[in-house]
Amino acid sequence: MDNMIEVKNLTKRYAGCTAVDDVSFEVKKGEIVGFLGPNGAGKSTTLRILSCYLPASGGAAKVAGFDVFRHSLEVRRRIGYLPESTPLYPEMRVDEYLSYRAALKGVGGQRRRQRVNEVKELCGLTDVGRRIVGQLSKGYRQRVGMADALVHDPELVILDEPTIGLDPNQIRHVRDVIKNLAARHTVLLSTHILPEVEMTCQRVLIINRGKIVASDTPDKLRTRLQGGREIVAEMRGAKNNVAQELYKLPGVTRVTTEAEDGWTRFRMECGAEDVRPLVFEAAARSGWTLRELRQEKQSLEDIFVALTRVEQEVK
Repeated sequence: MDNMIEVKNLTKRYAGCTAVDDVSFEVKKGEIVGFLGPNGAGKSTTLRILSCYLPASGGAAKVAGFDVFRHSLEVRRRIGYLPESTPLYPEMRVDEYLSYRAALKGVGGQRRRQRVNEVKELCGLTDVGRRIVGQLSKGYRQRVGMADALVHDPELVILDEPTIGLDPNQIRHVRDVIKNLAARHTVLLSTHILPEVEMTCQRVLIINRGKIVASDTPDKLRTRLQGGREIVAEMRGAKNNVAQELYKLPGVTRVTTEAEDGWTRFRMECGAEDVRPLVFEAAARSGWTLRELRQEKQSLEDIFVALTRVEQEVK
């Protein structure tokens, strides 16, 4: 079985509100997938259903082949879940808390001590094992919550806003932890910090008003939204002649120019094919001075806004 998560026609209704509306998606084993959406889009509701914390109104969901509704205990054994608000026992020491949580999750004996030490090292908690949880900074408490989610070595790790309220250094550490999880775990990551998703996730799911509106890699979403590629070349040469030659390249549909400090920036709209090698060859053949050649990319934030803005405006 290649899929760690299978969701089909999942629906969750509250009185007068449909939080999740006929959602379907899959996450393969070993993937790190970003789960994105505006506030109130249905992200946390979906994660809580997958984690067996919340029943659904309809549809089906499986984790590691087990139905989350009929085999919830089997699913919980295979999931590590870090909710947005990390629930901890502030009066316990870090070592005591992690050992207690490991015992609750069925990790016993020597294996328990081993796993506590492993997750402390992974999450940067080795030096604070004897510290009282309630006396730790928010960043360290978040690390304790992540260690808790990992202590039973789950197949699937679900992280709901793991970097909320953290400073840049703490965010970087959490990012490194998530990347290190990929070798042994599948990760479903929900966050509002979109650059973190670009640096961490192999694929993104975008949910808006309870429906999945996109599921792909960031690069493929860029191509889909842009309708192709945009190549930028900054050169010196006879502007009109250069533009005419660039327009003749295969796949180029439009060329625009911007002059600045004696240089001209040529923007080429083209299809899916990358024409940068052809631009370089044309510049070398024609004697144009080439200073910059790159593919213009939309950020994940641009993609997110483009896919969610219309429905937000309608609402």
